[in-house]
Amino acid sequence: MRCRHLSKIIGILIIFLGFAMIFPILCSLVYKDGSLLSLLISMGITVVSGAVLYIAPGEASIDYISQKEGMAIVAVSWTCIGFFGALPFYLGGACPAFVDAFFESVSGFTTTGSSIMTDIEGITKSILLWRSLIQWLGGMGIIVLSLAILPFLGVGGMQLFKAEVPSPVPDKLSPRLTDSAKILWLVYISISMAEVLLLLFGGMDLYDSICHTLTTMPTGGFSTKNSSIAHYDSAYIDYVILIFMVLAGINFSLHYQMLRGKTLIFWRDSECRFFLLLCIGLTLAVSFDIYGTVYDTLGEAFRYASFQVVSIITTTGYGTSDYEQWPGFSQVIIFLCMFIGASAGSTGGGMKCVRIMVAFKYCSREVFTLIHPSSVSQVKMNGNVVPGHVLRSIMGFLTLYVAIFVICSMAVAAMGLDMVTAFTSVASCLGNIGPGFGDVGPTENFASIPYGAKWLLSWCMLLGRLEIYTVIILLAPEFWKK
Repeated sequence: MRCRHLSKIIGILIIFLGFAMIFPILCSLVYKDGSLLSLLISMGITVVSGAVLYIAPGEASIDYISQKEGMAIVAVSWTCIGFFGALPFYLGGACPAFVDAFFESVSGFTTTGSSIMTDIEGITKSILLWRSLIQWLGGMGIIVLSLAILPFLGVGGMQLFKAEVPSPVPDKLSPRLTDSAKILWLVYISISMAEVLLLLFGGMDLYDSICHTLTTMPTGGFSTKNSSIAHYDSAYIDYVILIFMVLAGINFSLHYQMLRGKTLIFWRDSECRFFLLLCIGLTLAVSFDIYGTVYDTLGEAFRYASFQVVSIITTTGYGTSDYEQWPGFSQVIIFLCMFIGASAGSTGGGMKCVRIMVAFKYCSREVFTLIHPSSVSQVKMNGNVVPGHVLRSIMGFLTLYVAIFVICSMAVAAMGLDMVTAFTSVASCLGNIGPGFGDVGPTENFASIPYGAKWLLSWCMLLGRLEIYTVIILLAPEFWKK
């Protein structure tokens, strides 16, 4: 492992993060909200720290990145980014303790949306803009964004792309990796601009429209209001955000193909079809369950059910209703949505629909083989055979996901949390969702969680965002051997 090599690339990413703070600095100048000095100090510390890592003495030939180095760079850089991203929250006074600031920062970059802030509307506008911006950057991946820049500095990047892009098998949209990154970001920015305009049309002011777009597209869920989207009490705003949550939960390579004229690509892709039908089916189930028990009209029931189901299954975490007041059947569906997640290649978290599909197909094949021992059957997706190494990777991922969920839930419960809060807080953070049940429900937050649990849950958020393998592999002794 070439440590000097790693520090140079991580330094570049930290410098980029520091310069991204120019946006909340400009916001502070416009609104004169008193956070200017803390933001300038945060930017200075971040840029200088990144520069020190970049120019540190020693040989560093960075024309090639091995698979090991790619994974190490991704895991270490996301941790560092969480640390430096916390500075505006801590120095600006939004978070009383650094662990709270780190939790908020990691929650932002990993697009989890879990928060420790009890009075969001009392936070300055520039700090809230930074809180939204880090979700937008983390959504597609700050490292993928940097791939468009790193080649100019002599850095190869396919290993970074494989380690960071949220997909079992990352697709290269074009032969050149930088072109792929630019395509992904072009689609991401275009859809974001469309949402800003539609929210403005619905009565949101420009600031709130931008902030909510920055947290919808990455399926992050941070809001500028204490009561989240429920603050606006607008069916129009609910449905606009719902549509964009669905779009953000679809593989972004499909958006690109859609823009190139393949109008039926969403339906032809088996994972996207599964995701859309799942959203519709679960929405209808919850709608009929809460109709007459929580809401008097079917229209109201559908509005709130569709928003909450899509918000949780895409791991956005926005809220328009307190689902803890819903019947038990609906609460079970919401809880299960925390594990399913959105599509691979989207900005959503969770296990991902493609893994759920492959797991069911794999189990079906095993049952069929037991009945017909001499038969030869294969697992297929979109008409293509799923390679054996991908099957092993997916089954290993699901096993690790469940094991980490159980172990971390036990650890959090041991710190004094009740069973419901312990289980759902870990499910929320590992799936990058935001709210859970109990003390971390949709009308609560993570402020009362013990400090030890906040550190552990921050680690869970990183595990979920980087899809477990990239982080967990660093703990294996074999990884560091030649």
